[in-house]
Amino acid sequence: MNRQKSFENEKPTLFLVPTPIGNLSEMNPRAVDVLKHVDVIACEDTRTSGQLLSHFGIHARLIAYQNFNEDSSAQGILNLLSQGKNLALISDAGYPLINDPGQRVVSLAVEKGFNVVPLSGCNAMLNALVASGLTAQPFIFIGFLPQSSSDRRRKLKEYQFYPMTLVFYEAPHRIDKMLKTCLEVLGDRKCCLARELTKVHEEFLRGTISEILAAADELKGEMVVIVDGNHEDPKKDIDCGILMDMVKKSVSEGMSTSDAIREVSELTGISKNKIYKLVHDCEKC
Repeated sequence: MNRQKSFENEKPTLFLVPTPIGNLSEMNPRAVDVLKHVDVIACEDTRTSGQLLSHFGIHARLIAYQNFNEDSSAQGILNLLSQGKNLALISDAGYPLINDPGQRVVSLAVEKGFNVVPLSGCNAMLNALVASGLTAQPFIFIGFLPQSSSDRRRKLKEYQFYPMTLVFYEAPHRIDKMLKTCLEVLGDRKCCLARELTKVHEEFLRGTISEILAAADELKGEMVVIVDGNHEDPKKDIDCGILMDMVKKSVSEGMSTSDAIREVSELTGISKNKIYKLVHDCEKC
């Protein structure tokens, strides 16, 4: 077991520091203080972050930490922590690790026994969720769907029967295709599209997927799409292949088969015995 008492030891610390998603006045005082006092700040883009830090009079050393160089960058951060340095990890906007780089270095830092300390702050997903008018809890954050239509459809089918609210990120040049796939796979559910959060052009479109799709061509800016969960009886038409895919996905993420079956049963309302028989029959094939 790894037990971290964040402020009762003198170990080097990796701080996870959220940054504003649009409105700079949302940068909280603690975040500014931490960034002023760490030895190094790891960021996605040194030019983008350099402008933010300059605005707040922060002059710490900047290093790049991006998805394409995450393995080597993570090791570099581990080396700095090993030298007794304190570091902060920031995103271009929002919360590190939430659809942004950081998972690799956090996992390694925890494994090596360094402190990993999160700060409260901005997150577009939560902003959009609580203002959507849809059920805020429970929800599943999915992030960006795959670019190809077949992969996007396949990914959505994994969540087709989930009763929880679904949360996605999307870019303006793909929003039309994304909503069309949602309409095709999920049906015409209640939906909210939030864009340009905290900025002067902030906007919420609330309605059905088809209603929002009709206005999608004119939309710009970063988007969060909130889609209502499945509230129909999943036993009516749930596909056995979908059940198997759900079980396999949970097992591939480290869950035991029995726990995966129990989870899928809870999510779909299908009895554990029926799912177990399905899995057992497939294993014999």
